[in-house]
Amino acid sequence: MTVAGAALVDWRGLMSNDESRLDGATTWLNSPPLSSASLRGKVVLIDFWTYSCINWRREFPYVRAWAAKYKDAGLVVIGVHSPEFAFERSLDNVRSAVKDIGVTYPVAVDSDHAIWRAFGNAYWPALYFIDSMGRIRHSQFGEGNYDKSERAIQRLLGEISPATFDTGLVTPVASGAEAPADWANLKSPETYAGYARSTNLASGGAVANRRRSYDAPARLRLNQWALAGDWTLREEAAVLEKEGGRIAYCFHARDLHLVMGPGTGGHGSFRITIDGRTPGADHGVDVDAQGRGTLDAPRMYQLVRVAQRIGDRRFEIEFEKPGAEVFSFTFG
Repeated sequence: MTVAGAALVDWRGLMSNDESRLDGATTWLNSPPLSSASLRGKVVLIDFWTYSCINWRREFPYVRAWAAKYKDAGLVVIGVHSPEFAFERSLDNVRSAVKDIGVTYPVAVDSDHAIWRAFGNAYWPALYFIDSMGRIRHSQFGEGNYDKSERAIQRLLGEISPATFDTGLVTPVASGAEAPADWANLKSPETYAGYARSTNLASGGAVANRRRSYDAPARLRLNQWALAGDWTLREEAAVLEKEGGRIAYCFHARDLHLVMGPGTGGHGSFRITIDGRTPGADHGVDVDAQGRGTLDAPRMYQLVRVAQRIGDRRFEIEFEKPGAEVFSFTFG
């Protein structure tokens, strides 16, 4: 989650007087453009998201459950997809993510960050709770506080028509990447591979925008990572220049995710190890017990879910083909 100040603005200021739609949306998915007339008298929940964000993926089961539970009571959920990485600006990629992840409520595609700027937003995810008069009454930045958020929805709906919904709280069943993080054992931070935001790279002599051969140290300290093979460090990603390149990371968490894509190399296979061995029962949903997976699209891949012993572990991934792009590690 990006951490910065966010200014709140009047919801009605986001509506175009002429076109009566969310100003700045490049297109809409799952819905025609929503107008001020269609939203009049409704409670609106705005959810800023980007599809490779693990924090949003863990929030999503709640937003999905609220959209279903309170639809008939007057709640309209709108997902505003504001990209973090360049590949998330692709409408085809966003459309595929909406289908694959199962987002069924309206999505305003905000590829130019116009709606993001209008809200003064600075977070993935971010929730804005808007009453039937068009006023922002509550907000939530980042994961958590789900009970408080649902009570805010109930309070605003109650102002429209009291006692039209079950006041119990949702208890969504979440699995895979959507499962709650193991916060007690989470000691590794989000780590970017691109030179613009990279930290803790243990491979010496890193050079921006230039192909170079890197070596991975035999030992890494906690939260250090390293490249091995021929790579180019771009602004957003590390790009593999020759087959067989590897990345290593010493992490401490139950889950390890990697945002990556095939780049110019097209679909290809990869293989992971944990402490030099196949993951076995510790494999994530995007690899098998032998650590084998397929790089099929730019997205977040869940590669590790430790079944028993959570501690300092050395993760490695090796790519079959050049062109692979690695953007960031996240943990849970």
